[in-house]
Formats: sequence, C-alpha cells, structure tokens
Amino acid sequence: MKISGWILIFAAWLIAALSTLGALFMGEVMGLTPCVLCWYQRIAMFPLVVVLAVGLFPLDAKVVRYALPLSSTGLLLATYHLLLTIGVIPEAMAPCAQGVPCGKIQAQWFGFVTIPLLSFVAFLSINLLLALSALRKSQ
Repeated sequence: MKISGWILIFAAWLIAALSTLGALFMGEVMGLTPCVLCWYQRIAMFPLVVVLAVGLFPLDAKVVRYALPLSSTGLLLATYHLLLTIGVIPEAMAPCAQGVPCGKIQAQWFGFVTIPLLSFVAFLSINLLLALSALRKSQ
C-alpha cells in the first residue's frame, strides 16, 4: 500500500502542531519555565506548523525543502538536550548560564518520559515523514 505525499506531510504537520500546543501548555498552564535549549527547539518547531500547513493546500512537494532544515536543526538540538539530561554530555557543556539549567528534568512521566525525550521523538518523526515524502516524490 502506497501512502500519499499529502498524508505524510499532514502527519508531520499534526506532530508539529501537537508539539507546539504541548510546549505552550507546559509553559503557560503548567508554569514550567523553558531552558535555553528548549527555546531554541521551540524556534525550530513553531514555524513548522505554518510552513507545513502552507505546503498542504494545495500540496506542494517542495515544502520538504523548507521544512527539513528547520526540523533537522531541531533534531540536532533535541539530541544534544536529551544527551545532556541523561548524563552523556557533562553539565559543564550546557549553554544555560542563567535561568533554568538545561540538564534539569522539570517533568517526568511513566518514570522515563521527559520533555527533551518528547522533543527528540517529535523532531525525529517529522524528519522521517519528510524524508519519506521526498523519497516518494522521487520515485
């Protein structure tokens, strides 16, 4: 069964929209102050909602060109943040000089799901969906 490019881009948009709403909920409703790395990841995620939506109506397969750099940058930041929180990267290498420490876990669900892990999974999923869409277009 072939999945259409529209569905792949829509799924990427849905993940970006839910991630944006989740970040806003955690910051504004739950009162969790984002660290510097969280802000950078938000800078990469929030525009994806608009960019992917514009690429859906009508379907513009070239939207991958615009969305993939944002999503890839976000994935790199999320990977760094996740490695920092699990202790692979030492806290001394964190860019957070003031405010909330980047290595601090502010919220944890089910004993292992953290905000950096959610961000990593969201960016990874968006990257994979965009790559699949690009591959589907080239075939």
